[in-house]
Amino acid sequence: MSSRETEDTTVTPAAQNKQFALRTASCRDASSELFKRLTSRFPGARFRTVAMPQNNTLKGKRENPELSAEEWPRSKAAKKHAPGFASLQWSPGPLGRSVSTGSRLDVEASGDRVTLVPKTEIKLYHRRWLMLFLFSAVSASNAFMWLQYGIISNIFMRFYNIDSLAIDWLGMIYLLTYIPLILPVLWLLDNRGIRDVILVGSAFNCIGAWIKIGSADPSMFTVTFFGQFICSVATVFVLGIPSYLASVWFGEEEVSTACSIGVLGNQLGCAIGFLLPPILVPNVDDMDELAHHIRVMFYITAGVATSLFILVVFVFQERPKLPPTQAQAMARSIPPEQYSYIASIRRLLRNRSFILLIVTYGLNVGCYYAVGTLLNRMIIAHYPGEEVNAGRIGLTIVIAGMVGSLICGIWLDRTKTYKQTTLAVYLMSLVGMIVYAATLSLGHLWVVFIMAGALGFFMTGYLPIGFEFAVELTYPESEGTSSGLLNCSAQVFGIIFTICQGKIIDSFGTLAGNIFLCVFLLIGTIMTGLIKSDLRRQKANQRVKEAAERQKLGQDYGATTLFSQQQTLPSQA
Repeated sequence: MSSRETEDTTVTPAAQNKQFALRTASCRDASSELFKRLTSRFPGARFRTVAMPQNNTLKGKRENPELSAEEWPRSKAAKKHAPGFASLQWSPGPLGRSVSTGSRLDVEASGDRVTLVPKTEIKLYHRRWLMLFLFSAVSASNAFMWLQYGIISNIFMRFYNIDSLAIDWLGMIYLLTYIPLILPVLWLLDNRGIRDVILVGSAFNCIGAWIKIGSADPSMFTVTFFGQFICSVATVFVLGIPSYLASVWFGEEEVSTACSIGVLGNQLGCAIGFLLPPILVPNVDDMDELAHHIRVMFYITAGVATSLFILVVFVFQERPKLPPTQAQAMARSIPPEQYSYIASIRRLLRNRSFILLIVTYGLNVGCYYAVGTLLNRMIIAHYPGEEVNAGRIGLTIVIAGMVGSLICGIWLDRTKTYKQTTLAVYLMSLVGMIVYAATLSLGHLWVVFIMAGALGFFMTGYLPIGFEFAVELTYPESEGTSSGLLNCSAQVFGIIFTICQGKIIDSFGTLAGNIFLCVFLLIGTIMTGLIKSDLRRQKANQRVKEAAERQKLGQDYGATTLFSQQQTLPSQA
């Protein structure tokens, strides 16, 4: 073969570069076509890519950092990003979310897959604190009416001429009503939103308070029970809201703190319920004077409940315009037609870790309900005539619990150690209950105050921890659904423990009744240790953060992704 023929069949470096330039131009033309398709389908959306790291190993002394035409086909990334991109597959992301208008798609390349991760603008609004404190006030008003009978049970027993079990049912009706109504309320929360749920709850709270005004007469026990029943219906609408409200309105670094403040509202109502009734309704012998004091208390609660209902109507909002976290943005993007309430409940009930948490939460909070309901009877049994101090001891339990809730919420936001914190607080609740049971009968009231405060710090502080741990275990299911099921368990165990401990106290004394609760707290502690710490919400937020970091490190080539011919663009949410 002649030298002339050899020269004609040899591919020169210039020809290689020209061939590579043609391929690059073809790639950019294809990318431009993709942009037209995406922007026409999603008006207002922005699309960026996280490019795969390129193999820039130099051949010989050549200083061009780009791959040559000869090297290009050898690159695995090049095979996936070659002009035409016929083999590239689109994945809707780890949670199967569709893409909503206004989102930015970050292309996450990993191995031989490319995943489009929705990247939505997030924002925190100052009004989130107003929503939180207004809800907390409604919850406090409702919790106050739960305890306004139990803490002065001996006075109401004499006023209405009823036995101890009847007065206990004025508290337990809150627990019993919750069980059959929680699933319909959760359905309402999923379909109508948080504003409608809180609005209905505050309305029931207001109506029940006004009904009880007409029951300030010894012959009106039936009326007061009906009013208490209406208030108990309101509890179903507000008790499980804190974790849902925190997720909808608050950022990743403050969501646990916000949840603890939401729970704090209920505890504040309990504190006022322990403190004010003994002051407003003194133990006097004259029945007319006693009826007057009871009526004054009922008027005050009705006035507060009415004011809060009006504020909810005009002030409370459904949710912020922009989501506070990427996890919340991903949850928002689920099309309504793809969500099934029944399927969500089934998924939750198949989650082994969540089922364990349901049982352990019910055991702990059920013990708290029993102690709060029967506190007056336990204190009066050892310290006769100390109704006011019984209320103060209850106040000590709740205030210590409020401090514990706030500290635990801040701790969770800082450390994200949900499993470890839950187990530690549960164990300390058991220790606190044992010490409280052992010191109650010593005859020193100041010791009871200290031990009750320690018990409240851990037992009440456990409430927001359980809510937040449940959200982590069940994401992306509705926060209201998970917390609602937790509260349902708490109501069931609360009724059982209150009735059983009351019977044990009547037959064997307060020590035996408190040991009964200690046994179940020990069982709950062991079961808590068996819960697997699968923090799904944290993982979702972390995925978005990692995609953002890769985007910063990657190179922006415009649109470098086309969809396979076998797949279609996601429908607009």
